[in-house]
Amino acid sequence: MPARVAVIYYSSTGHVHQLAREVHDGAREAGSEVRLLRAAELAPQSVIDGEPDWYANQQATKDIPEAALDDLLWADAYVFGTPTRYGNVSAQLKQFLDTTGGLWFEGKLADKIVSGFTSADETHGGQETTITSMYNVFMHWGAIIVPLGYTDGVVSAAGGNPYGASSTHRASNPTKEELAAAHYQGRRVAETAARFVRGRV
Repeated sequence: MPARVAVIYYSSTGHVHQLAREVHDGAREAGSEVRLLRAAELAPQSVIDGEPDWYANQQATKDIPEAALDDLLWADAYVFGTPTRYGNVSAQLKQFLDTTGGLWFEGKLADKIVSGFTSADETHGGQETTITSMYNVFMHWGAIIVPLGYTDGVVSAAGGNPYGASSTHRASNPTKEELAAAHYQGRRVAETAARFVRGRV
């Protein structure tokens, strides 16, 4: 029985969006029903309008639905993506995570399969701490974290981040190796979640 996977992300200039697309496609390739969802924007429109890359990404992704708590109830597995903000989660994704208290209290997020991915300006710009800070939240939920580990050669080829797919902004777009790691992460999460779904049935 296929799993249902929600890929929930925030992206300002598009790097995380491109990774999210690959995560989505990898999960779908594994047979999952997948929702690609974005966290609501919190920045003033006047600020976005003054940043060409930010504005362009906003317009390009405006038709992607905003994530809602009902999406968390629907899904068997989640993959969250965020740019790094001083080695931590962006305010936009953090705000969404902070709304999950009611579901957490009711135990609705326990035993969900979950993973994370990120993007930063520099090689040491906080990719690992950003992902592990998300994982702190998921541990409070009682979710089951599925990291990349070194389970496939694509991980090392993309820079060797065992916590989740990550990209640096040195190029205008993520590299093909970084995108391949994100694709693999989506497939790995979907395949893991499917095993849990079959076990429950």
